[in-house]
Amino acid sequence: MQDKTIRRVVAFFLLIAAVLVVLAVQAVRNINRSVASSDWVNHTHAVINEAELLRAALYVGDGTLHTYILTGDPHDLAACREALAKVGEHLEITKALTRQEPAQHEQILQLESQVNQRTGFIGRVLAARQTGTPETARALLAADTGGTPLGEIGRKIQKLKDEELALLTERDHASFLQAQTTRWTVWVGMVLDMVLLGVVAWLIADDLAARRRVAATLQEANAQLETRVRERTTELAAANVRLSTENLERQWANQALEHQLHYNQLIVDSINDLVLVLTKAMNISRINPAVTHWTGMEPTELINQPLTRVVRLVPAHAGTEAPMLDPIAQAVKAGHDLRNQPALLEDKRGRQTPVLFSLFPLRDRDKVVGGVVTLQLVPPVAATKA
Repeated sequence: MQDKTIRRVVAFFLLIAAVLVVLAVQAVRNINRSVASSDWVNHTHAVINEAELLRAALYVGDGTLHTYILTGDPHDLAACREALAKVGEHLEITKALTRQEPAQHEQILQLESQVNQRTGFIGRVLAARQTGTPETARALLAADTGGTPLGEIGRKIQKLKDEELALLTERDHASFLQAQTTRWTVWVGMVLDMVLLGVVAWLIADDLAARRRVAATLQEANAQLETRVRERTTELAAANVRLSTENLERQWANQALEHQLHYNQLIVDSINDLVLVLTKAMNISRINPAVTHWTGMEPTELINQPLTRVVRLVPAHAGTEAPMLDPIAQAVKAGHDLRNQPALLEDKRGRQTPVLFSLFPLRDRDKVVGGVVTLQLVPPVAATKA
């Protein structure tokens, strides 16, 4: 959850930064356009001003020409020549200003041709007045053979001014639209940034609330865990006490059992009769010292050996065949006792001794798991009678 919220916040901040970059780029572009527009407006006003000054100087030159023709005053001559010089100066400036504008520059070149014709005519009239009589100069002025009337030059200059003013109006409208676009762009960008900041704030607040909920849940879980740990510790302590008691009781029981087994072994060992303990498979699992004494075989030689290794039953009637079924195995299987059955004990050297065979089944609960065999030596007289 934390990583997801961080990724979302970073994504929104990157989006905000992108919006700010777009706003900055748009603002710089609009500033550059505004500067270019301002330069163009100043340039247009300069062209209009120079065209107006050109026309004024041309009119001043023409007016001082008529005055000089009438008066012949050198001051009027100087004023006329000064006006003509200004005409040439303003014409050159106008040509330089319109050099990057082909249409206006072409008009200025046409205007230059007409202005040169007019100034040439004024120069000829001045020369005629200086060298000849006033009547000659008046005749030239009355004929106005300069070629281009002054009114036509004025109309061309006015046309140029009107075109420049129309361009100013068009550029002013474009600047207004550009300013409107800039304002809308800035406002939309600001509103979008505010919305994005609001979303980021909501994400952060939601993440903090989720953290508080998780912290509360974790605290509650810790409290429950502590309670469970205490309960479990109490249960384990009680279980340990019980186990300790049971272990102690088991040790006592084992010790008692060992003592009992020891006592039983002592009792078995103290019996004069031969005692053999059998498994369910009729193999010898334990003997008493009397067996070792009479057979001459050690326990290691008899343990896990079949009972027939040392003893076998004698048939009831001499000379008869042994029964098909082993009565000892049948007694163990059925859980019946065999008492005082005649049998022969064979020692290590192969000598046989008559004994009385008795079998007592061993039970574990209701299940027969083996048996105990006792062999009682038969006195010689009893053996003879038998």
